[in-house]
Amino acid sequence: MRRKITVVGAGNVGGTLAQRLAERNYADLVLIDVVEGLPQGKALDLLQAGPVVGYDCNIVGSNHYEDTAKSDIVIITSGVARKPGMTRDDLLYTNMEIIKSVTQNIVKFSPNCMIIMVSNPLDAMAQLAFHVSHFPKNRVMGMAGVLDTARFRTFLAQEAKVSVTDTYSFVLGGHGDTMVPLPRYSTVAGVPIPELFPKETIERLVQRTRDGGAEIVKHLKTGSAFYAPSAAVAQMVDALVYDQKKILPCAAYLEGEYGINGFYVGVPAKLGKNGVEEVVEFKLSKEETAALKKSADSVKELVELMLTKMK
Repeated sequence: MRRKITVVGAGNVGGTLAQRLAERNYADLVLIDVVEGLPQGKALDLLQAGPVVGYDCNIVGSNHYEDTAKSDIVIITSGVARKPGMTRDDLLYTNMEIIKSVTQNIVKFSPNCMIIMVSNPLDAMAQLAFHVSHFPKNRVMGMAGVLDTARFRTFLAQEAKVSVTDTYSFVLGGHGDTMVPLPRYSTVAGVPIPELFPKETIERLVQRTRDGGAEIVKHLKTGSAFYAPSAAVAQMVDALVYDQKKILPCAAYLEGEYGINGFYVGVPAKLGKNGVEEVVEFKLSKEETAALKKSADSVKELVELMLTKMK
């Protein structure tokens, strides 16, 4: 039986992700959205690309969750972007209601699936999906660290004037201003970057990574990133589908790892056919530990606001 993957949200991220997954040709796809005609049109367009590109998976666009039934993996990209004048709490409360409803429908029709959260504020929304779904922690995860790490690697490669394939890095923590790039564990051709660049250069690259999404929004003016986010999700889906046991930085539920308990925070995790199969713990310095705790506290604040609102 072919695998079935649902992408919730047919906007730029969801639509581009559907294209990337279709071209992998390892699962049938459902693209779902509340906007009538949007997922249907994009699904039909993707189907018609199949004969040219060479994939033959079935792709369905729908406004009804019944069509998502028995999905193996569900990726949630729905929600609103932060608009001018909208506070962080406004964004949290608005997307909270959307993600709550989406998760309830996912559980109803695909009770055995794995969930990958992409909607923002990402770590809090992953926590919400975990809370609402009552799924085991290994089956709910969030995409953030893969994207943030890709941005850091891009900037490292540009600075060193080398191929991005020669760079390696990890970015931990919440997806936002408090994320924690790890220069000590970041390398160019195997050489740690503190041995290659002065401190000022590393700090500049770290800050650019933290501002990676905002930099793109500044250029686009009316939208946000979608090529890199969709590529990051696809890499996570590959690890699940192919049981790669690949260590990727993603939002995972922690129960004491890194001194954090009861929250979703970005950490290195081994992804395979069972979802998050292991949280990989690196030895952090005092400064790195403090930065990760600060990031986790920021996530905790959002989660507490959200849970209070839900009562």
